[in-house]
Amino acid sequence: MEKLLWIVGATLIDSLLGLAGIFSFFVREATLQRSIKFLVPFSAGVLLGAGFFHLLAEALGRFTPMLAMVITIFGFLIFFVLEEYLHWHHCEECEIHPYTYLMIIGDSLHNVLDGLVIAGAFITSIPLGILISAVVIAHEVPQELGIFALLLSGGIEKKQAVFYSLMAQVTCILGGVAGFFFMSRMERLASYILPFAAGGFIYIAASDLIPGMHKTEGLEKVVSFSCLCLGLAFMLYLKIVAGI
Repeated sequence: MEKLLWIVGATLIDSLLGLAGIFSFFVREATLQRSIKFLVPFSAGVLLGAGFFHLLAEALGRFTPMLAMVITIFGFLIFFVLEEYLHWHHCEECEIHPYTYLMIIGDSLHNVLDGLVIAGAFITSIPLGILISAVVIAHEVPQELGIFALLLSGGIEKKQAVFYSLMAQVTCILGGVAGFFFMSRMERLASYILPFAAGGFIYIAASDLIPGMHKTEGLEKVVSFSCLCLGLAFMLYLKIVAGI
C-alpha cells in the first residue's frame, strides 16, 4: 500500500503539469520562449541519462544483455510508430483543429504510459521510483509548454487549452494506478517496463528534443550543448555518487 501512495502522489504531481499553460498569462512571450530553449536540451540530457545510466543499467541486471537491448529497441520503435501516426508530443503542421484534438488524444495515451513507467519503477524500488518520477516530470515541463503553445496556434483559446492539457495529463494517474494493481502481481512485467521505457526516453530525446538544438547558432548553440551535458552529468551523479 505504501508504494501505491507513492505512485498516486508522483502521478498527481505529474498531472498538475497540465496547468503549465497558466504561466503564459503572467509571463512575456519572449521570456517564455527563452526559458524553453534552455529547458529542452537539459531535459534531453536528463532523458538520455535516465535511459542509459538508470533504466537500461537496471535492466541489464535482470535480463541477458541481448534481451535487454531488444526490449529497449522495441520501446524505441513503438514510440516512433505512435508519434508518427498519432502525432505524439508535438506536430509542426498541426494548424487544423482536428489535428490539435488528435494530438490531445495522443498526449493522453503518452501520459498513461508515463504512469505505467512510474508504477513499474516504484514496484522495483521506491528510490528508483522517485528518480524516474523526477525524470518524467522534468521532461514534461517543456513538453507541456510546447503542447500548450501548439493548441493556441491551432485556434484554441488559452482557457480551453489549459483545460484540455490538464485532462490529457490526468491520465497519468490512471496509468499509475492500473500499473500498480497489474504489475505488483506480475513483478516480471514491471522488469520489462524498465528497458521499454529506456527506449522511449532515448527516442524522445533523440527525435523530439535534440533536433531543435541544430537550429541554434553561436553562443546559443554552446549554451544548449552545455545544458544537454549538464542533464547527462546530473543523472550520472545520481547513479555513481548518490547511488540512486
